[in-house]
Amino acid sequence: MCTQQRPGAQPLPAVDDVASEELRRLVAAVAGGSEEAFARLYDAVAGPVHGTAIRTLRNPALAEEVAQEVLLEVWRGAGGYRAERGTVMAWVITIAHRRAVDRVRSVQAASDRERRLASLEPTVCESVAEQVERGLDVERVRAALAGLSGAQRESLVLAYYGGYSQREIAQILRVPLGTVKTRVRDGLVRLRASFAAGPAVGPG
Repeated sequence: MCTQQRPGAQPLPAVDDVASEELRRLVAAVAGGSEEAFARLYDAVAGPVHGTAIRTLRNPALAEEVAQEVLLEVWRGAGGYRAERGTVMAWVITIAHRRAVDRVRSVQAASDRERRLASLEPTVCESVAEQVERGLDVERVRAALAGLSGAQRESLVLAYYGGYSQREIAQILRVPLGTVKTRVRDGLVRLRASFAAGPAVGPG
């Protein structure tokens, strides 16, 4: 039987809104030095953080190391979290992805150095133009993501940085699968539109 909401009553918050608000409260408490809040925050984000690391690194031992580094960074950097830039989960997953990518690059660089020493062959350096172009692409992605709603950005970060399926994202965020599909679809549409428009041109 359906129940009607009393006239004038405030609408009940969605489950994901409640979860996000709880994570924001925990981060604020962690920023104040609460170890109890950090333990609860740890339990909430450790799984997605480790999943992001293992998907990027494909190495359980390295993924465990990176996950611990990420959670330590969350503990130390909780005061730097800004709610207006996105949800806590998206913030943490972005840190995890960045750390994992850095580790991949570090491992690859070490492997490349070993191969170069073994073969004594000169390497071809990346041109300045390529570096600039790659940097511009990164900035365009960041600018495009900033233009999405918080819910769209969070779902896309989990999908493309974390490597989670839409069903897994629905479980992490505790929202219906259809909601995640809509957020990802609408977010991708807006991203494509942003890239199609090209980089903004400043006054010359």
